[in-house]
Amino acid sequence: MSNTPKKLSFAIDGMTCQACAMRIEKVLNKKDGVVQAQVNFASEEAQVLVSDHKLSAQDIIGFIQKTGYRASLKKEGEIPQITVKHMSWRLWLLLVINIPFLIGMAGMLIGRHDWMLPPIWQWVLASIVQLFLAIPFYKSAWGSIKGGLANMDVLVTIGTIAIYLYSTYMLFFYPHTGHEGGMPHVYFEASVMVIGFVSFGKFLEESAKKNSLNSLGMLLKLRPSQVNVKREDQWHSIPIDQVQLGEIIRANHGERIAADGMVISGTGWTDESHLTGESQPEEKKAGSKVLAGSLVSDGSLIYQAEQLGSQTLLGDMMSALSEAQGSKAPIARIADKVSGIFVPVVVLIALITFIVTGMVRADWTVALMNAVAVLVIACPCALGLATPAAIMVGMGQAVKRGIWFKDATVIEEAAHVNAVVLDKTGTLTEGKPTVNAIFSTGTYSENELLRIAASVEQSATHPLARAIVNAAQAQSLALIEPQQVESVTGEGIRAVIDGIGVVHVGKPSFCHFDMQQVSGEIWSIASVVAVSVDGKAVGAFALADALKEDTAKAIARLQAHHIDVYVMSGDHQQVVSYVANALGIQYAFGNMSPRDKAEKIQSLKAEGKVVAMVGDGVNDAPALAAANVSFAMKGGADVAENTASATLMQQSVNQMVDALLVSRATLKNIKQNLFFAFIYNIIGIPLAALGFLNPIIAGAAMALSSVSVLSNALRLKYIKID
Repeated sequence: MSNTPKKLSFAIDGMTCQACAMRIEKVLNKKDGVVQAQVNFASEEAQVLVSDHKLSAQDIIGFIQKTGYRASLKKEGEIPQITVKHMSWRLWLLLVINIPFLIGMAGMLIGRHDWMLPPIWQWVLASIVQLFLAIPFYKSAWGSIKGGLANMDVLVTIGTIAIYLYSTYMLFFYPHTGHEGGMPHVYFEASVMVIGFVSFGKFLEESAKKNSLNSLGMLLKLRPSQVNVKREDQWHSIPIDQVQLGEIIRANHGERIAADGMVISGTGWTDESHLTGESQPEEKKAGSKVLAGSLVSDGSLIYQAEQLGSQTLLGDMMSALSEAQGSKAPIARIADKVSGIFVPVVVLIALITFIVTGMVRADWTVALMNAVAVLVIACPCALGLATPAAIMVGMGQAVKRGIWFKDATVIEEAAHVNAVVLDKTGTLTEGKPTVNAIFSTGTYSENELLRIAASVEQSATHPLARAIVNAAQAQSLALIEPQQVESVTGEGIRAVIDGIGVVHVGKPSFCHFDMQQVSGEIWSIASVVAVSVDGKAVGAFALADALKEDTAKAIARLQAHHIDVYVMSGDHQQVVSYVANALGIQYAFGNMSPRDKAEKIQSLKAEGKVVAMVGDGVNDAPALAAANVSFAMKGGADVAENTASATLMQQSVNQMVDALLVSRATLKNIKQNLFFAFIYNIIGIPLAALGFLNPIIAGAAMALSSVSVLSNALRLKYIKID
């Protein structure tokens, strides 16, 4: 039986603040069989690594439920859903009950004390709130205390119950004490309005988390609800969930593609910017690939569905974004540590406030109000939302630009990058080299040399290999099926060709080819692929590869942001230096094996550099693994994509620069959020303790603190990067 840990994701319902997330995380991490558990308050999910032979998903759900929360397994490959948050009847009733108290408070501000309800009616309404509508607070608080880690609801519960019991006592046992006319000192409005403000604040917070912060909603809107499908020679409009693999679908102007597929007939243009970040429409005709979610901006297309739902690129993106948004960044540990001790410390401060104020002022009513204000003003919610809220929005902005980060750790690490290592072929250049010159020692004609090399290279995936094969096919040369093919990483490929012998194709050194045999500028600035037969060099090819259009702009942007740029390539030094000089890159290293690249990156890290690596080939995998942050081009080698910590949907270094700048903006936003959360409590708690905030204002401020952090995070939706 395998001991490889497996990752399970769970949706969690019922968390009210970061302390709740901390408690669930603490419980899970103590369980035998749990390798690691992370609980994200903002995305309301848990990601758990478990030893597959010890724990099942139901076991984890059971552990979470015992802590007082509801949990459900998120199925692998399932397209995430976004539920719109609506106000519950409980919240509506609570707000209605708050109205007469708000009117009374407004009257008191202008000297109209008669606007306030009679004390007995205040007690009736407050009793409905405290004994019925506040029950969710009590359940959450009790569950939290049982779990050994108090949450925000503990503070609200203690504070509002204290006010309610005190006011009830004053109303029924000391009716003679109070204002003129025998009006007793009661503060029912404080308990009612605190619960009202906090509940409404929670609703706004939940709505923002589920709708505004979560970029999945943006992607879900790209899926058409109805699809035109051809069945029995008739077109039928059916729900997208009923479409089957292989069916013929029609998409007209202004409609979205429902599945990844192949165009059968029709012509048109589609906007695929949601996947690639490329704003230019793509022309589609018979034989073209179409992607789910694409908008048909012109024309009409009939296509066959080849991938549906979670198997489409859009579905894969949604699953990846959902998982990434649910992960936690290392900077979140600051909030975790504070949240773990926050509530007990606040309760202690409130108790000290009560005792000291009562003794100094000899007024225990004022002491109680100040203590309750301390309890209510303190809100660990803003602290818990500071990091994940920014991460969720930042990742959404990255996805809009065609960048897929694997988790929150990557986006934080990418913000610190100060050195970028670039491969040459397929990264800086188009990756579509062409054969510009052929040299033969005379053993074989140029066409025969091309035929032999292409016969071997048809087993390779490198762009230079494809160029040689394409050149042979353009000459209609009949290729020979190679035998005993062996790829030598970073060097080339060898194979046995019937009637020829053992053929090596690759670097000049791999084929024992002396570069002094060739002359002319093309051989000094082009990539050279040599050929040997039975250990004897027989010729070489000069292959030129054009720079990508936006490469120079990307390098200039990196340098403008004080990021050092390095080119590392297996190509010979002259070619690499030529490309580097053309782009204004100072550091250029050629003739590098995959091991050399990885070791050079390690040495840069040892110098204190935070290194990002960009590559797309098998040979880049070791270097990608060695870098702090690695980016793979979509459509490159699978091993590169699997090794990299982020994927670029365009074959563009410019998109990698976007990724770094989005990361920097996100980390800056996180730090702003943490500042706001900390400064709010640093200022608010002393003011409450000194009597400058009554519990009602404290309750409103508490609700606004989370909303302010969320609002700041949402500013990331409008960031401009250059």
